[in-house]
Amino acid sequence: MAGKVPMTRQGYDALLEELKHLKSVVRPQVIEAVRTARAEGDLRENAEYHGAREKQAIVDAKIGHLEAQLANAEIIDPTMLGGDRVAFGASVRVRDTASDEERLFRLVGPDEADPQKGWISVQSPVGSALVGKEVGDAVNVRAPRGTIEYEIVALSFGDPPSR
Repeated sequence: MAGKVPMTRQGYDALLEELKHLKSVVRPQVIEAVRTARAEGDLRENAEYHGAREKQAIVDAKIGHLEAQLANAEIIDPTMLGGDRVAFGASVRVRDTASDEERLFRLVGPDEADPQKGWISVQSPVGSALVGKEVGDAVNVRAPRGTIEYEIVALSFGDPPSR
């Protein structure tokens, strides 16, 4: 059995909503498509039937994956955490020392990471480099374009940190 995976309540709820949608909307539609295609006759040469069965297998696999993620989730409320060191659930404002650009990262579990929103896994290269560090510390992250040095500018466990 896999160990528990940290997850925020927000991430857990998003996965739960996706699971509910797949079970209550998508899967019934796919089952109906399989039934309709099956009614069209010879299944050996029925492309619609085979396509619908393939889609059903994909949906069922996604449902199983989401159920496993939810079963292994350990919900952690970042607002109940605190301290002066970066940890799971922290929002961290960093400055790229080469470009002087600032970025905001929120450290979350691997199942809820969303780089577009700045949510990064604590297990990612940036996340793991930040964990345990404090405001003012510099961290080096190996990236495809080379090593990036970030300075931690601000840290919070509730709302995103201000400057």
